[in-house]
Order: sequence, then C-alpha cells, then structure tokens
Amino acid sequence: MSPPVEQLDYIFKPKSMAIIGASDNIAKWGYMMVDRPLRTGYQGQIYPVNPQGGTIAGLSTYRSVNDIPGPVDLAVITVQASQVPHVMQECVDKGVKGAILISAGFAETGFQGNALQEKAMTIAAMGGIRCVGPNCMGIWSSAACLNNAFDSAPKPGRIAFISQSGTFGGYMADMAGTKGYGLRTFISIGNQADLTMADYIEYLSYDNETGVIILYVEGVKDGRRFFDVCRETLKKKPIILYKGGSSPAGARATMSHTASIAGSDLVFQSVCRQLGLIRAEESFQTFDLAVAFLAQPLPPGKRIGVLGTGGQGVVSTDACQRLGLEVPELDMETVSVLKKLLPPHAPLPTNPVDFAGSYRTAMDEADVVETLLKLDYIDGIISNVPVNPLVWSLKLDQISSEIQDKIKKLTDEGTKRFCDLPRIYHKPIICVRWYSDAKKDPVADTLKESGIPVYDTPEQCARAMAALANYSGLRRSQEAS
Repeated sequence: MSPPVEQLDYIFKPKSMAIIGASDNIAKWGYMMVDRPLRTGYQGQIYPVNPQGGTIAGLSTYRSVNDIPGPVDLAVITVQASQVPHVMQECVDKGVKGAILISAGFAETGFQGNALQEKAMTIAAMGGIRCVGPNCMGIWSSAACLNNAFDSAPKPGRIAFISQSGTFGGYMADMAGTKGYGLRTFISIGNQADLTMADYIEYLSYDNETGVIILYVEGVKDGRRFFDVCRETLKKKPIILYKGGSSPAGARATMSHTASIAGSDLVFQSVCRQLGLIRAEESFQTFDLAVAFLAQPLPPGKRIGVLGTGGQGVVSTDACQRLGLEVPELDMETVSVLKKLLPPHAPLPTNPVDFAGSYRTAMDEADVVETLLKLDYIDGIISNVPVNPLVWSLKLDQISSEIQDKIKKLTDEGTKRFCDLPRIYHKPIICVRWYSDAKKDPVADTLKESGIPVYDTPEQCARAMAALANYSGLRRSQEAS
C-alpha cells in the first residue's frame, strides 16, 4: 500500500477524534457529530471541542484541540467557514493527521469562498493533514464502526459507496439498508478540496473487505488521474457509477452544489466504455447491480439460459438481447432431456424453458437449471425464484400434514441444491420473484442469504447479468494482454 493511501487510515480507522465546533444544541451538526458515533458503536476516543467548555452528550469538552491530553488522529470540523483556517492551523500544531470538514461556505459559493477554501487547504497540506470535504455530510466506516453520516449506523457489508452529494447519497444509502444491502464504507466527498474521488477509489482498491465500489459522480476533478486509478482498480474489483449533471440544466446545477464542472456527457460515456466502468441508467440501479457481484461467479461468456413461466421468459429474453446478451437455442439432445423434466403440456424447451404454470417443487427447478448449467454454451441463468407450494397453494387446508411435511422437505432440499449450483458450475444464477413482500416466501430469503440476487422484474435480472458478463469480459481481456 502506497504512503498516500496509508494516510487515509487516519480517517477511516481513527483511534481518536476531536469534534471541533461541538455543541449541546441537538439541532446542530456540532451535536450530531458527537452523538452519532457515540451511539452507534465507535470504540475510539471522542473529544468534543468548544471554547465555552462544559459537557456535551455526557463527554467533557476541551476549549481547544491543543488542550486534548492524548494524540488525535481525526478532526471533524463543524465551525463556520471563516474560522476553518485558524482551526486547521491548531490541528497542524496538535499533530492531527486527518480531517472531515462538514462546514460549508467555500468554493461552492463563489470567489470569496474559494479563496477561503484554498487558504485552509494550504495550511492542511503544509501540516500533512488529508481532508474530506469541505461541504460534506460525513462518513461511515465499518472498519472502525465510525458513523457520523447517519442517524443509525448502516448494516456492515462489502459495498463501498462514494457520493458527491451528501443528502442524495444518504438517501440512497438508507434505501440500500431497507433492502438489506450492507455497506463497507460511505463517503460524502463534498467539494474535494484535498482528497478527490480518485484518492478514495485508490484507497478502497487495497481494502480486501470491499467487494464492489459505487460512485455518484457530478464532475470529475483531475480526469486523467481519475481514469488511471479506475483502470487499475478494475483489475481487482468492479466499479459501478451513476452520473448526475448529464443534461445541460443538470450540469449547471452541479456547479452551485459541489463546485463541480460536469463536462461533456458523451465524452464521459465514451471513456466509461473504454475502461469498463459499469454505468447505471438510474440512481438505485447501482446497488441492485452491486449485489450481483458480491457472491456470484463471473460468467465465462454472454450466453444465458432462461427459466420462467410464459411472459416472464419472453420479457427476460427480450431484455437480455437488448443488453447484448445471447439466449442461444438449445440442442435437440438437451431438449429431449428437459422434456422429461417438464409437464406434457409445456412448450418445447428451446430456451427459454417454460414450466407452463404447472405444479412443481424447488427440486424440479434445480433439475432444469443444472441441466442448463452443464452445457458449455450456457454461461449463466436467469430464473424465477423456485416455487414454494406451501406459499402458493390455494387449498393448503385440504392437504394432509404428512403431505405438507413431504413438500417442505422437497422444497428445503431443492432450494439448498439450487443455491449450491453457482459454486459447483462457476456460473451465475440471478432470480426474479413474481410476488409482493406481502406474500413472504422463505425460499427467496434463502436464495439471498446464499448470495443469489433476487430482483423484482425480468429487466433488473437482465441488467445485472449484463453487468456481470461485461465485467467478466474486461477481466479476461486484461488477463490476456
């Protein structure tokens, strides 16, 4: 790990931090920056700093960062912008190594704010302090259980999320939490006066607990470095991004938001394609795509087998082909094998394979999926969630407990076998559920726990499979060169 990357450990793995501008007013950032890490599991030392003294959230305060008796790794700064240069000099004198500048009123406000920002950053650079922000909303780092960005700590996971917007990024992170997606890191990067998005990507590229990186981008500072870092990082892990400011009006809005120049979207899209960056069309697609990378193997190609009933199979096939995936017709020997696994009235299983709405168990569906995965011209599977008759039967009260026990056993065994198939054949499986959360099915929960993504629509499944296939192609080309 390079020395610049090691410096960021003082931000994401601090053993102590000072909250400069700490307040006992619960409506102010100065209170939240003390309260949030205190409530959500941070184990390091927290030192509130306020010239008035007293206590905040039960902690004794210090009138200056230099009054703190022990070392301070990280300073979280919430004072007014005009005070930041003076505070930064105090941090330099104390030997602080990292800073998160929540304070706004800098380059995003115009010429005077930009001059103030440059002054503060010059002091920080001379003292060896690396800075997040300013004009940001904090971070979450599961490596240190450090949370000052959210009222409640996110679920730990393997997704790193770097956002150029604090509020919008926080909203997306909250949505991810409600869907059960875990975060390794969240970074609200603000104006990027010192540390840029490229620096964070480089840092996360060395983090073994980060499985995939998500970016919300408005404008790129130092484009050459950004793309060079992405190129190297993509050799280790996928990067998924959503870009704001792609329209002329949106590009204008980014300047007043985080002092960013959005640039030409056509040029940006061209570079993304060249590098292999995965660009989402909608904001939350980023997380839906990311979850597919966390536990599924990369497909060896773009040829997909589809299992589903009626229109589901048709829509899945159309979506795959629109995204550049292939849905190859099955050979006659395989068709003959599959016909024996399907009901007599089912259509010819040439791909997609259709159960024709008939009764079956998870074991039946595992048989069909395994038959497809054995084929050397099938690289991945899109399937419905295996049917659970105990959820879907309309006459369950007419089925004896003995038969229900037998169905449950077949469902449990079939589901386990279904979940094992990606590992056995080194090919991904992605599933679509065709019921609402009101009709809860433990089979879908078991699939998700095993790492098989479960989406709400065939189009989501196809997008996730296309992302896996495109990234797999990039990795193969990198290895061959």
